[in-house]
Amino acid sequence: MPASVLVVGGGVAGFAAVRELRRRGYAGELTLVEPQGQPYDRPPLSKEFLTGETDAHRLLFAPPAWFAEHRVRLVARRAERLELDDAAARPRVVLDDGAVLTADAVVLSPGGRPRPLAVPGGDHADVAVLRTRADAERIAARLHLGARVTVIGGGFTGAEVASAARAALAEVTLVSASAAPALTAVGPALAERLHAMHAAHGVDVVEGAVTRIDHHDADAPEADAPHRVHVALVDGTEASVAADLVVAAVGIVPDTALAEAAGLAVDGGILVDEAGRTSHPAVFAAGDAVRRRTAEGAAAAPADPARHWEPAMHGGADVAAALLGEEVPGCGAPWFWSDRHGVHVEGVGSMIPAPGGRIVDRSVRGTVVASFALDAEGRMTGAAAVDDPTAVRAARRIVDRGLLVDPERLADPDVPVRALLRG
Repeated sequence: MPASVLVVGGGVAGFAAVRELRRRGYAGELTLVEPQGQPYDRPPLSKEFLTGETDAHRLLFAPPAWFAEHRVRLVARRAERLELDDAAARPRVVLDDGAVLTADAVVLSPGGRPRPLAVPGGDHADVAVLRTRADAERIAARLHLGARVTVIGGGFTGAEVASAARAALAEVTLVSASAAPALTAVGPALAERLHAMHAAHGVDVVEGAVTRIDHHDADAPEADAPHRVHVALVDGTEASVAADLVVAAVGIVPDTALAEAAGLAVDGGILVDEAGRTSHPAVFAAGDAVRRRTAEGAAAAPADPARHWEPAMHGGADVAAALLGEEVPGCGAPWFWSDRHGVHVEGVGSMIPAPGGRIVDRSVRGTVVASFALDAEGRMTGAAAVDDPTAVRAARRIVDRGLLVDPERLADPDVPVRALLRG
């Protein structure tokens, strides 16, 4: 058992590792390095925080007194460098103020960073992204009646930002490269329904790829807007959209900079085993920045769980167990949620059908309310539903148990999903 543990990154994975270490009785020196100070939850940033339904205090994972009570040293600095001399030496973390922290074990949880918008003008300082509380505060301050807001990216974050902007009575354009951007997460029918909600709520949906963004001085006489987004449409024509605010929500990429510079194995993420162990025996990793390696350790596993809140939380807890030499608990199929235009979406497992598998849709009065993925033998591998968390909870138990289900009963809205647990 290490006498000291240093956790770099205070997102859900990093905080989960710290909390679980103390919960499991770890009494050693414990330090958490988080440049933003008090660790807080990220998913609400694009939902109730952006709409003003919650505040910064409610985002905190724990009250400030928790860290003193649990003897966790909180360091509000940025980690600049991880130094690993050899397998026997204690790892060192160099902070942005030049201070050096050492520990017997280091847990990396740097999370992800916004994917660059790789078009001319895409890297302009006025193109907003949403990853931190400060990002959300800057965006929220510009959502108001009549503001022209263009959101690039139709995935969950982009959809949530577009929904929040419409709730603020802004004029919203959503640029999406796909007619069903959430297809792999919720299945084709639900993806189509969710995407169609934008137009029903007054969002102008433009299907195509952004080619460039022009930025103008708002005071210039020839400028009709501070920004103009140019889009190549799917029909081969082009369009341009005037905007007061441009938000790029085109996904995240694992932040592997510290790991790569330190010489850790990286392949589309920091490579770890099932317990979060990296290629260095004293360094573990968890959260959005990691990728599972194969049992042989030579390459990354081809199918990783989606980068959502719950897998990151479980990853941090798994690392804590491994650090203490305890059995790593199983966590079952990954679960996620999203909100847009007043509806709540949940999903579990994988909605990408296995070879020979199928998608079963459940409809009420012609509207798809849930979708389920089955493998070739009829075992459920994934599920998603709108405004029905009970169905998703039951589906999760079915997925985790590997149960065979009757497709006809699964499609019947009069049959509760939990009834299928009994066969």
